[in-house]
Amino acid sequence: MQDNLAASSLDTLGAEEKTLSLIDLIFNGGAGSVLIMGILFLLLGVALYIYFERLFAIKSAAKTDANFMNQIKDHISSGRIDAAKLLCAQTDSPVARLTLKGVSRIGKPLEDINTAIENAGTLEVYKLEKNVSVLATVAGAAPMIGFLGTVIGMILAFHEMATSGGQAEMGALASGIYTAMTTTVGGLVVGIIAYMGYNHLVTITNKVVHSMEANAVDFLDLLNEPA
Repeated sequence: MQDNLAASSLDTLGAEEKTLSLIDLIFNGGAGSVLIMGILFLLLGVALYIYFERLFAIKSAAKTDANFMNQIKDHISSGRIDAAKLLCAQTDSPVARLTLKGVSRIGKPLEDINTAIENAGTLEVYKLEKNVSVLATVAGAAPMIGFLGTVIGMILAFHEMATSGGQAEMGALASGIYTAMTTTVGGLVVGIIAYMGYNHLVTITNKVVHSMEANAVDFLDLLNEPA
């Protein structure tokens, strides 16, 4: 009975010894691993900040009163140009700013109005896509940085083997290698998060751009209607 209890205790101790937390994996890998993981955590923070900041900004830009264009049409059809300008100025959205550019140029050739709207649209798209490219950069750079940490760890592990004359303990080598591999895992996790965030922002940005284009076409069609 006592032998069984002793064996059970040893098994429990062995299991506890094999348990390794994420913090242990990071800090047991030496200064190189800590530096690489620090960079990855910094990139993760940057990616998350940009994602949520752009997400709220794009969603705010996408909010447009469904009756906005109908009101613009009523004002223009009735000759109340100043009222249409005031409505656009009071509405904080890319669609309103594009429409204001067009309304401000009523009376000029239609080609000039279209060019003004296109230029304003380019500026609005630039505002929507601000810093989104940083997410794409993080998505590509993070896995490579993580792999760099693993390569450095492997070099150090094999260097230890070479300098020990082939007498290095396999346990120590294995510990160094799987600790170094954590940087690759960290890099992949950060890269995946940044990549998914980037694709989501691109998708919702495209929806806003399509809405802007549709409203611009509606406005130009309004100007083309016979008096």
